[in-house]
Amino acid sequence: MARPDGDRGLTVTALWTRDDLEAATGGRLIGEGRPIGGASIDTRTLQPGDLFFAIKGEARDGHDFVAVALGRGAGAAVVSEARAADLAAFGPVLAVPELGADPVLTAMTRLGKAARARTDAQIVAVTGSVGKTGTKEALRHVLSQQGETHASAASYNNHWGVPLTLARMPQATHYGVFEIGMNHPAEIVPLTAQVRPDIALITTVEPVHIEHFASVSAIADAKGEIFSGLEPGGVAIINRDGAHFERLLAHAHASRAGRVISFGEHPEADVRAQKIVLRPDLSVVDAVVMGQPVTYKLGTAGRHAALNSLGVMAVIHALGADLAEAALSLAGLSPPVGRGERTALEIEGGTAYLVDESYNANPASVRAAIATLAGIETGPRGRRIAVLGDMLELGGAAADLHRGLAEAIEAARIDLVFASGPLMRNLFEALPVSRRGGVADTAADLIEPLTRNLRSGDAVMVKGSNGSRMGRIVEVLKARYAVDPARRGLAAAP
Repeated sequence: MARPDGDRGLTVTALWTRDDLEAATGGRLIGEGRPIGGASIDTRTLQPGDLFFAIKGEARDGHDFVAVALGRGAGAAVVSEARAADLAAFGPVLAVPELGADPVLTAMTRLGKAARARTDAQIVAVTGSVGKTGTKEALRHVLSQQGETHASAASYNNHWGVPLTLARMPQATHYGVFEIGMNHPAEIVPLTAQVRPDIALITTVEPVHIEHFASVSAIADAKGEIFSGLEPGGVAIINRDGAHFERLLAHAHASRAGRVISFGEHPEADVRAQKIVLRPDLSVVDAVVMGQPVTYKLGTAGRHAALNSLGVMAVIHALGADLAEAALSLAGLSPPVGRGERTALEIEGGTAYLVDESYNANPASVRAAIATLAGIETGPRGRRIAVLGDMLELGGAAADLHRGLAEAIEAARIDLVFASGPLMRNLFEALPVSRRGGVADTAADLIEPLTRNLRSGDAVMVKGSNGSRMGRIVEVLKARYAVDPARRGLAAAP
């Protein structure tokens, strides 16, 4: 039901009532609450009618921003009981009990659980070392054309992102898609317990966040935790091509899963790719889904995306959704920002092309991005250029893992590499001189050497962990050279 926000004349669709909020969180609303249409923890993106949760971040306490949130039209602010009396002067506040290290986070988790309990939606949870966000976005894309779909924003996959996404879920949702991440053991268990998925999918297991684990097998065990939250009779979906398939299968069998579906190129996979045709800006997949032949175009490039699309098709089958409609809609899928977005750059004498892979990196995803770059057609005299920043959280093996990328660079015949950071310097020094474009301590220091070397026809791929700030390079390239959006694109393969 939509009601007008009397303070601002806006129409807000009620997500939570006063009684619902108080019952779910154990709190008490002080003041005349406004209609609640959403939930937020960030005043910079808060929308009128959002319920603002004043959680404690690593550097700041959300209670310090309550006045700003209410001033921007928040429906109410969720605050600890100890701070409520003072903050109520700025507008309606929901005072919650002093429970846990962060009472407001506890309240948000409670509200998320209440959202899950009140819906009849079919819920999907996705995790994996590589590809979980892209897979989540692909599921959002195809399912939203078959029913009301609610999915995680960006990569909201941690201890605050999961309950926030749950708290935002409308009761009438038909499909819910949740991304669940981790970088330590036992982090997925409480998150999957909140989501209570009907279907849980693991994309891949790779040496990501390895500094916090004894081995890649331990990472597999941590990913396998997602099955512990499955609803009774739920479906576990596992990559059949992975080296840790049997280990993940054991986790699925130990859970309440009633069924396991495998996907990949393995001849015994339930959802199997018989042929994958890779083109510069899309892929064509010839697959068999539980015995049914399906051929579809995928609007994102790269073998990794094509393989993950098999997981998407496995989910569609498990949900009982329309497989043919899903296959058709995959053609309209575009890469998420920072995960393969492509932009034409107007360089002196012609056009170059930018592939933005700047959202995070690990050895597997960098190798996949290099392979995708290798398939992009360049213009006359054009070169394939990899701009790489440090891969973080790799522990004692970091130097060797960076150096080991030289093999992928050589195999893909990448023409030039520009490297940023002390770890990526290991790769740079392992390359032959002919492939060394430039090296710098930071991404910012790499911008000018890179731009001086760009020329018409080049294809440039930028990738690195978030902490390496490679996104800054993308921003500069777009600001200086991006062609009008109507003219953006990549040359198709002949």
